[in-house]
Amino acid sequence: MTLNEFFEDLDHYESPIPLEELREKMELLKVNLPDLNGALRFGEKNYRRTLLHKGPAYEALLICWSHGQRSPIHDHRGSACGVRVLCGSATETRFELSGKGYVHPVGTDRLSEGETTASADADIHQVSNLQGDRTDLVTLHVYSPPLRSMRSYSIDSSDPEGTFGPAFRSRQGAVAERSDKKINKS
Repeated sequence: MTLNEFFEDLDHYESPIPLEELREKMELLKVNLPDLNGALRFGEKNYRRTLLHKGPAYEALLICWSHGQRSPIHDHRGSACGVRVLCGSATETRFELSGKGYVHPVGTDRLSEGETTASADADIHQVSNLQGDRTDLVTLHVYSPPLRSMRSYSIDSSDPEGTFGPAFRSRQGAVAERSDKKINKS
């Protein structure tokens, strides 16, 4: 399934896309990175999000990660999320809340190019580009319904750091730093 066919298929949904259906559709997706050159933007300090497409029940974002960049530890506050690795290798660390409200890691998965993962609204995780060879990471994220806010967490505090959103903005509310660096596939 091409990216355009994928978006056309998802555009038929009027209500949130069931998580397993979203995962299955993302696994069928064939993405040609050169087709995304206009959307491939990397930030020097922060990962860069680009809104690719918005349908009645979802938003699709392309996220470009330079080596060492990571998301905050966060949940998805009412949205399901499917992630497809388009280039590089992503590290996803899953967290749970302890009885006293602190987050602690419960597992880590490394997702290679072409692999997909999905999580529900209350799942807490962090996505990182921890590749040792300084390779860039490009991921496609589909949020259904569109992500309006996320709660971020710290391992040092039992109080969530509040909410931030929408998903294609930085935590401070401004579009992340722009950079037109070419993909480094070392």
